[in-house]
Amino acid sequence: MHSATETEAPAAESSEAEFMIGGMTCASCAARVEKKLNRMDGVTATVNYATEKARVHYGPETGVADLIATVRKTGYTAEPVHRPAPAPAPATPSKETTPTPTPGKTPAAAPPPSAPTPPTATAATAAPETTDSTDAPADSAGPGTVPAPGTTPAPDPGSALASLRQRLIVSAVLAVPVVLLAMIPALQFDNWQWLSLTLAAPVVVWGGLPFHRATWTNLRHGAATMDTLVSVGTLAAFGWSLWALFLGDAGMPGMRHGFDFTVSRTEGSSTIYLEVAAGVVTFILLGRYLEAKSKRKAGSALRALMHLGARDVAVLRDGTEVRVPVARLAVGDRFVVRPGEKVATDGTVVEGASAVDASMLTGESVPVDVVAGDSVTGATVNVSGRIVVEATRVGADTQLARMARLVEDAQNGKAEVQRLADRISAVFVPVVMLIALVTLIAWLLATDDVTAAFTAAVAVLIIACPCALGLATPTALMVGTGRGAQLGILIKGPEVLETTRRVDTIVLDKTGTVTTGKMTLQTVHTTPGTTETDVLRLAGALEHASEHPIAQAVATGATERTTTPLPTPENFSNIPGLGVQGAVEGYKVLVGRPRLLTEAGIGLPDVLTAALTEAAAQGRTAVAVAWDGEARGVLEVTDAVKESSAAAVADLRALGLTPVLLTGDNRAVAESVARAVGIDKVRAEVLPEEKAHVIEGLQAEGRVVAMVGDGVNDAAALATADLGLAMGTGTDAAIEASDLTLVRGDLKVAADAIRLSRRTLATIRGNLFWAFGYNVAALPLAAFGLLNPMIAGAAMALSSVFVVTNSLRLRSFT
Repeated sequence: MHSATETEAPAAESSEAEFMIGGMTCASCAARVEKKLNRMDGVTATVNYATEKARVHYGPETGVADLIATVRKTGYTAEPVHRPAPAPAPATPSKETTPTPTPGKTPAAAPPPSAPTPPTATAATAAPETTDSTDAPADSAGPGTVPAPGTTPAPDPGSALASLRQRLIVSAVLAVPVVLLAMIPALQFDNWQWLSLTLAAPVVVWGGLPFHRATWTNLRHGAATMDTLVSVGTLAAFGWSLWALFLGDAGMPGMRHGFDFTVSRTEGSSTIYLEVAAGVVTFILLGRYLEAKSKRKAGSALRALMHLGARDVAVLRDGTEVRVPVARLAVGDRFVVRPGEKVATDGTVVEGASAVDASMLTGESVPVDVVAGDSVTGATVNVSGRIVVEATRVGADTQLARMARLVEDAQNGKAEVQRLADRISAVFVPVVMLIALVTLIAWLLATDDVTAAFTAAVAVLIIACPCALGLATPTALMVGTGRGAQLGILIKGPEVLETTRRVDTIVLDKTGTVTTGKMTLQTVHTTPGTTETDVLRLAGALEHASEHPIAQAVATGATERTTTPLPTPENFSNIPGLGVQGAVEGYKVLVGRPRLLTEAGIGLPDVLTAALTEAAAQGRTAVAVAWDGEARGVLEVTDAVKESSAAAVADLRALGLTPVLLTGDNRAVAESVARAVGIDKVRAEVLPEEKAHVIEGLQAEGRVVAMVGDGVNDAAALATADLGLAMGTGTDAAIEASDLTLVRGDLKVAADAIRLSRRTLATIRGNLFWAFGYNVAALPLAAFGLLNPMIAGAAMALSSVFVVTNSLRLRSFT
């Protein structure tokens, strides 16, 4: 999978730009724009109809203005989408001041640490005619959403939706009487047909104006789209009706009109199709409205993600709080976060303690306690105490901005199955118009009935629906990736979905993935007459003075398990490779390896020797404790298994995956952890550079392998695996090399990620099956005269609505 992706990637020296494409009304439009852009030298473009965006990679010989000009020549509009550049660190980090940006200028930006930021379109090159917007309030957007100076804000999708709704309501009010009069002969009175004409004319002309306007634009550029089919079909029906009313017999008083669900043979000069013209326009407007509304819902998760950030922040300037827009924060700035406020950007707590609610980013409902030295993420909510945070990442570097970017990139991509649909959509409209012409001629030759031939041809034009094909993948991707973001699952691209279906083996890195990655005090063994509290107090006091991870684990465990503060040691000294010694409350205490006690002439009683043997069997580290020349206890310390790991492994097995534990630790430790979580297969004592070889070995056995890891040493293995899942708590290198990122760092989310990916892929396949099946079945029915054009219009509108609604079911995934 990775190799395929890499071969399709543009050259490293290419630039990247993203555009909002205006004027697209169906999948054929997107296919045309994409085709025109890809014909340019050195340009690779992907146009997504559902998101109405184009992602373009272009060489140095091509400019953004050239790309926009090409789109405009095709008959559509293009507006550059501006992604904020990472804000630079101040020249003097200790000095907590940030220069105020000069209007019209953007400070130079440093690239993010994980990957270089590709050049993006700028207002100057993309749209010279745009007006300067530096007068806009600086705090009008959160991190990652601040428009670049000189850019024009994107049009509000809500206003377009409101306009479409108004057009639909007016058309429906006028069309309903027309349809009822035509379908129910009992309602027909003398000269009813003229009332129908009066009501239908505004619907066809004004209600259908978007279709007619798009058809005219496309014709001027030598193209035909979905709008062409609708416009030609409705205008033909309306034109026939005008001819019959003014030049035929349909305008005579007392004329009556029946309604059939199939093509009926009647006298052409007395037949009108006003209900077809008005009904089809109204049905398709309804379909477009529901489609637009559903697409807006489908993208709601990403919009919510991008608007999570705080808008302003209280920055400390010379000890005084100054409230400034978040966009003006720089790396190194210190800012205050009070209870109930959002953390403005990623940073490190330098003062205070609190609990932070990160549920909006990770899906984890329990607030996390933070103290000085702990990292916090922008957009999380401070629940309790006042804290001072030093900014470490701002702008496009923050976890929130990177999450939004990953989700958006995934939504803009195309699965392999969608590429086939795109190719079909590109030739769909001309083929349908040809089928309609053949239908007209065939009916005329077979029946010599002009009315029946015309009705069948119009039904063919109206029932064809490439939109369902174009929406099948993007809408499911939008909803699936958006729901994933809400649950703390980031899917990097649609090709990932294809792989999740085939995966049969999942390799789990032990440290930080199955285990916490931190040494933890597990068990305390004592000699008769010695209490656990005494051992913990004296050992914890000494270990608290040491910086060794095992010592810190003992000190932390002692603090948590005893109710009184640990005493302060005296005459503390570190014995390299063995342990520590010192005086605590008048006792001479030794804490360290059993060898430390042996060299001090202190023997271990049988009860503690048995404890050492048990610890070794379970792969745990044993710490011996003695004071006043006598061994008193043994402490077992280990990298604790996460509470959710056993349940996560069970979930992965339920998905049909075979789990394999991979670690550089010794076999005893690895097998102990594997037993605890229910894993049968273990690969232990594997060097970091050998992890990728283990993955390759499994692939050589014919397995499709997923890998879950979190460290720099996992990056190569994650990239080698067919499917890489990185824990969001891990390193940038691991996240960059993976296909799925689990923001929460909980292995249980890995199973959820695979389930969501498979569900999204199943939804895409279901959508495509419906879209293909609908068109394959509907076109022959219309051509053989088995569908009235108005029924055909309703069916066409509902096919798109069905696809989008089916995708929206993913919003309920849990």
